Amino acid sequence: MIDDLLEFLGACPTPFHVVDRAAAALRDAGFTEMDEAVEWPDAAGSRFVHRSGSLVAWRHQTCDAGFRIIGAHTDSPNLRIAPRPDAGSSGYRQLGVEVYGSPLLNSWLDRDLGVAGRLATPSGAKLFCIDRPMLRVPQLAIHLDREVNQKGLLLNPQIHLTPVWGLGPSTVGEFAEAAAESAGLGADEVLGWDAMLHDLTPPTIGGIDGEFIHAARIDNLVSCWAGLEALLGAPADSHPSAVLCLFDHEEVGSTSAQGAGSILLPTVLERIAGSRAALHPALARSLCVSADGAHATHPNYPERHKPDHPIALDGGPVIKRNANQRYATDAAGEAAFVAACGKAGVAHQVYSHRNDMPCGSTIGPFTSAATGVTTVDAGVAQLSMHSAREMCGARDPLDFALALRAFLSAAA
Repeated sequence: MIDDLLEFLGACPTPFHVVDRAAAALRDAGFTEMDEAVEWPDAAGSRFVHRSGSLVAWRHQTCDAGFRIIGAHTDSPNLRIAPRPDAGSSGYRQLGVEVYGSPLLNSWLDRDLGVAGRLATPSGAKLFCIDRPMLRVPQLAIHLDREVNQKGLLLNPQIHLTPVWGLGPSTVGEFAEAAAESAGLGADEVLGWDAMLHDLTPPTIGGIDGEFIHAARIDNLVSCWAGLEALLGAPADSHPSAVLCLFDHEEVGSTSAQGAGSILLPTVLERIAGSRAALHPALARSLCVSADGAHATHPNYPERHKPDHPIALDGGPVIKRNANQRYATDAAGEAAFVAACGKAGVAHQVYSHRNDMPCGSTIGPFTSAATGVTTVDAGVAQLSMHSAREMCGARDPLDFALALRAFLSAAA
């Protein structure tokens, strides 16, 4: 299964590719795609619906026992192509970019970068992926910044992150032509794009004994993969109903038409239930896991972690708690997930953030607020979160998938 995870990570450079890949796996498993734009006389069985970079899939027969929901997000912090990207300076052809989310900016320097996403055309959206070293953000030589190792690297995201991709004068429309060619289109067919850069180094097993995974987008494609594996392994007549939600735009606050802060999940759950009258008691019987990466204790910065809550790679899924509701976990949700870990035969850990540092968040608070469903935030421990290339334990993703599968099959 590790090879399958590595292949998934490498094949999904954008949220749109994640959804495309997940949809293909669901179809192969007998799931039926639903159209949001038409009425659903019956949503029972194994089905899914997707909206842009988000997807909701389910196995449903009856709402008597409520829903068991797994939520994750398809997006990762990165550099995205600007609307008018063709630029240049000092004899170089360059592409204008926007910073998406909160990436570790320095991690994007001196890397071989491809570009991928979707193109808007008169006949609809089309995915594209240029998987060759087309772009690079060169770092300033130390000879021109002698104090960089003493004072630290300071990057202005408007000035210092513009990648180079050629020599000579820039030509308006050059990016559109390159993207169109990779998708088998004419440049005049491209009306717009949602495109982003990605590191070309393949996902791999690392460590002296193969105990690590080194890859881009571990946050949060490991959770997407684990949730998909859990749903595919759930029985067709799941009771309670098993639901998987893969949301876009978590890294920028989830407030979009397809983010966790939208009405996507509540409306889909209502349509699955068949009516609002049936939905409300079903939600009261439901539970949700917000599946997202967790911070492992960093060996070089142990002082950045709460000393009485150490988190280890390959130490099992991490339950995340925060009294200020940056994570949605309460005691009831924690107990439900601990029970699932026990049923799956995997260990678990509990994370708490330092009181003197601001805490990150997840889709958990959005999902629990929108549905009223008891929610637990849990995920795989990792290092280098929000880097262009991250790392986690090689066993943890498999254990997380097992725990999520047990969570889906447990009675509410």
